[in-house]
Amino acid sequence: MNITDPRVAAFELLLAVFQHRRRFDEALAIHHDLSGLQPRDRALARLLAMTVMRRTPELDAMITPLLRKPLRGRVAPVRNLLRLGAAQLVFLGTPAHAAVATIVDAADATGNRAYKGLVNAVLRRMVREGAKPADNPGRLNTPNWLWKSWEQAYGAEVAKSIATAHLTEPPLDITAKQRPEWWADRLEAELLPTGSLRRAGGGDVRALAGFDEGAWWIQDAAAALPARLIRDVAGKTVIDLCAAPGGKTAQLAAAGAEVFAVDSDATRLKRVNENLQRLHLGAHLVSADATKWTPPALADAVLLDAPCTATGTIRRRPDIAHLKTAADVRRMAVLQNELLIRTADMLRPGGTLIYATCSLQPEEGPVRIDALLASGAPFTRDPVTPAELPDLESAITADGDVRTLPCFWEDRGGIDGFFVSRLRRN
Repeated sequence: MNITDPRVAAFELLLAVFQHRRRFDEALAIHHDLSGLQPRDRALARLLAMTVMRRTPELDAMITPLLRKPLRGRVAPVRNLLRLGAAQLVFLGTPAHAAVATIVDAADATGNRAYKGLVNAVLRRMVREGAKPADNPGRLNTPNWLWKSWEQAYGAEVAKSIATAHLTEPPLDITAKQRPEWWADRLEAELLPTGSLRRAGGGDVRALAGFDEGAWWIQDAAAALPARLIRDVAGKTVIDLCAAPGGKTAQLAAAGAEVFAVDSDATRLKRVNENLQRLHLGAHLVSADATKWTPPALADAVLLDAPCTATGTIRRRPDIAHLKTAADVRRMAVLQNELLIRTADMLRPGGTLIYATCSLQPEEGPVRIDALLASGAPFTRDPVTPAELPDLESAITADGDVRTLPCFWEDRGGIDGFFVSRLRRN
């Protein structure tokens, strides 16, 4: 069908995440039925789905007491309709009559006509009883395994701040190819101390000045740190392992490096190529398994943006909280070890290794570096200095690594959770 109702579109996207266990960005990219939506409706569909994913346990806590029996089996998708209705009523400020009527219509359009009465009754009761947000939404909307791991690693108060930060829509961060001050003015953006540009989210980024001419690309301020910590890369050879979607490759190429962008996913590597073409930048694209690939010559630097559970990006990708488990952390740690060990054979003596993950889990960050060094691998930590992280000095750990948290820069709109370690090849 050609979907024209944003609520139906949001329902389909939630179905892809919750029932089919598909990543949200992937579902959004491949759902061809959404092509009939106008840009404004597409944005609303995304907002609806993201709000539900950020607050699923909280919404379910409102809905479940109003049901006579659990929604299981073939009826389970109806819960997504109720979640969408509750999200409109409680969090998005939709007038009650509109919130109820539009979701009842969506029940019909999604093949759930038999449950229109149920949807109507539950949502109307929510209106009558005045459903309200939870008192402790951060904790309620965080899976137990994640909460316990953050509480152990960072303490209860920081864990609460992280979880609360995940409930807000993040701003739009941009990396300019050159002249960031000039583009900050042109894009009505704030120039952050670390060099990224930040503006309010929303709207079609392709319509912004400079997009078509390839003057900048979208990249969270934390994601831009690893490439900057290599120091001067002009004229040097840098290997970007696990390079897709290519933001760090673009940074390195724009800074004058000869870049080998390596990724095992040919489809994602194609996206890197498309981004580089728009930006008028070049790199050697290599489709290969980084645990087995050998470079043509030893590099001056290796940037390993390792595959991880990405729990530091939940504010941008709330589906992660529903799709990842503690078992994924253990599985990723094995791969991260393999990749780290391989980098020793890619670097010249004295060369720089940057290890980065967008995960909040210690097992995917400092624990991996400690294990690498304890194994006798030929590396030494090269501590990051406060001068390299203006206004983020608190992110530098006692070991000289970098640990950003989503609750940092709260007054500016937050920042993704990243771990970065810089090492020198002995």
